Amino acid sequence: MVEINENTKLMDLLKDYPWLKNELPKKNKKFRMLKTPLAKVMMRNADVGEMSRRSGMEIDQIINMLTDLIESH
Repeated sequence: MVEINENTKLMDLLKDYPWLKNELPKKNKKFRMLKTPLAKVMMRNADVGEMSRRSGMEIDQIINMLTDLIESH
């Protein structure tokens, strides 16, 4: 499993766990943007810290959510 922290790149997570793209919007509706054409451009630079800012979730919440999703899949 990839170590997830504030600087973990979203693109790296999606490369290793492509199903996250479908699971994240179920956890927070703001992640629906991952399915838009603009997402491909934004995902190159987005990290967990950016996910926190855009979703309104705390960094620890996102890290825990990602870890739980990955471990349960």
